[in-house]
Amino acid sequence: MGIGGYKIRNQNEIHFITFAVVMWIDVFSRQHYRDIVVDSLRYCQKNKGLLLYAWVIMSNHVHFIISAQQGTKLSNILRDFKKHTSVQILRAVQNNPRESRRVWMMEKFKDAGTHNSRNENLQFWRQDNHPVELSTNVMMGQRLNYLHLNPVKAGIVERPEDYLYSSARNYIGKAGLLEVLFLK
Repeated sequence: MGIGGYKIRNQNEIHFITFAVVMWIDVFSRQHYRDIVVDSLRYCQKNKGLLLYAWVIMSNHVHFIISAQQGTKLSNILRDFKKHTSVQILRAVQNNPRESRRVWMMEKFKDAGTHNSRNENLQFWRQDNHPVELSTNVMMGQRLNYLHLNPVKAGIVERPEDYLYSSARNYIGKAGLLEVLFLK
C-alpha cells in the first residue's frame, strides 16, 4: 500500500516514519490529544502486531521507528492507526468545550478534507509520509538520535529523557509511557 506516494516494500523491516497534522496545526500541545496517540500505539502493539522501537509526539507531528510482526503488514497497521487516531482526535477536538481553537481547527480540517478526494469531510493527518527502511545500524542510530533530540531542539526540555511523550526514557533504563523493543 502506498503511504503518501511511497511504498513500504519490506513489510516486516524496521522503518522510520513521520506523520504530520494537516497544515502543521499544533494539536498535540494538548495532553488529551497526545494521550489518544499513546493509547492507539499501545492498542496496535497488543492487538495489531506493531513492534515499536522508538517514538516521540511533537506539537504537530509524530516520529516512529517501527516494524510489524511476521505475518502482519506494516502498511495495514499504519492505515488503521491513522484512521483510528484521526477519528478519535477530530471527535475530541469537536467535543472539547474548553478547546479555545476548536472552531478554527475544525475549519482547517474541513478545508483540508474538501481538497482531498480520499476524504468525505475532514482530514487530520497529512498524506505525504515518507517511510524510510532502516537497513543498517548506522541509519538506526541516526534516526533514533534525531527522534529523541526533537523535544530538545524544539526547546521543550533540556534532556531527551525529560520529555514524557517519547521513548528516550526507556533508552536510559527508566519506565516510559509505552514499552519498546530496543534497537541493537
